[in-house]
Amino acid sequence: MTAIKAKELRELPIEELEEKIVSMKNDLSKEKAQISSGTKAENPGKIKKIRREIARTFTVITEKKIKKTEKNKETKKGGKKEK
Repeated sequence: MTAIKAKELRELPIEELEEKIVSMKNDLSKEKAQISSGTKAENPGKIKKIRREIARTFTVITEKKIKKTEKNKETKKGGKKEK
């Protein structure tokens, strides 16, 4: 799993980002289960990496939702221009 940059995530639609989160959470649970079963992890830093990827994706989703609501508020104002 390679690191996904926030710039790349911002180009994706929200639905696809949510699918990525589900996938990453599954990967995270598999890694945690592997460690809890007593098996030595292949890459000990992988859990930290996955958690950061999930957080980064949530941040991008939140940014997109905020932009969407701001856009809606501007539209509802009726386009009044100040002089």
